[in-house]
This record gives sequence, C-alpha cells and structure tokens, in this order.
Amino acid sequence: MVIKKVELETVCGYTSVLPENTKPEIAFAGKSNVGKSSLINALMNRKSLARTSSQPGKTQTINFYNINDEMYLTDLPGYGFAKVSQSEKEKWGKMIEKYLNTSKQLRAVFLLIDIRHDPSANDRQMYDWMVYQGFHPIIIATKLDKINRSQVQKHVKAIRVGLNVQPDTVIIPFSATTKQGRDEIWALMDEIIADEEQ
Repeated sequence: MVIKKVELETVCGYTSVLPENTKPEIAFAGKSNVGKSSLINALMNRKSLARTSSQPGKTQTINFYNINDEMYLTDLPGYGFAKVSQSEKEKWGKMIEKYLNTSKQLRAVFLLIDIRHDPSANDRQMYDWMVYQGFHPIIIATKLDKINRSQVQKHVKAIRVGLNVQPDTVIIPFSATTKQGRDEIWALMDEIIADEEQ
C-alpha cells in the first residue's frame, strides 16, 4: 500500500465509546515495550506518529490510525509488566476485551512477541484468549536486529512451541531498525483488505 495519508483519528480510554468505523480494522497487541509503537511508525514510514518510550506502559488507550481513508490500524495498550496498579491493568484488560469482542470491523489481530525471549505467561494467555475469541492471530517477532541471523529460525521455533500455535500460524520476524519484515506485514494486510473488497 502506498501511504498517502495517516492520522491518529480516535483515542479511546476506559470510558470512551468505541468508534463506529466503516472501514476494516487491523489490531496490534503485545506486551508493554515489545515495540508496537515502533512497528506502527515503521509501517507508516513516520518517525514519531506513535509515541515510543523506553518506559513500559506508555500506550494506555486504544489508538485508531486512519490510513488513506481505506483502513484503520488499532494500537492496543500493552499488557504485562507495566508499572501500573492491578486495578489499572484490569481496566486495560476489560478495554481490550471489549474492543476485540465488539468491533464490527476488526479483520485481523497481529500479536507482537519479542524474538529474543521465550513467550511469557502473559503472551500465552493473550494468544490463547484470542484464539478462543475466534481470531487467528498473526505473530510478529519483534527486535529481530538484536539477534544473530543464524539464530532466527531457532527463536521462531521457540515462539511456535512456547505459544503452542496452530500449525498454519504465520510468524514474521521484524526489525523496526532495519525495516526487515515490513513488506511481508504490508503484503498480509493488503491481502486482508483486498478480501474485504471482493
């Protein structure tokens, strides 16, 4: 997709009503600090469209990015070890759950996992929950530039095993620094949107 226009159109907090979008939505989920904002910036070829931070838990809202008036990317709050209270975490959980359960336009969910580490209990929980909700998550293995090329397949396999993914699950290794994996992610998103138009 050639990106002509990107804007952060809607920001939803705990009490917000989800927007009634008419265009397909593709959501990005992952634990805090896994690189969701960096991925969105890389996909959009923008430096600071999504705010990145070394401090986990920066995204505390569901952010809807309108792309070319053709589709939305939704950035979900990170789960896991963000330094927030248990009650805050529960609110985020409910917010994500409400979105995944009620959005009429959600077409696909990408789940981001740090390629350097085995999936955490939170990652497994999120994956299982998405599958239970009827989604077929596409895995993006982030921070690819942080490991040796010879190690990539081993780490991808560790993610497959750690999440106990369904056999045909797509896993795309990705680096926000080198942009490796960007074209594959776009190709998949284009395919999802194209299915929509048929």
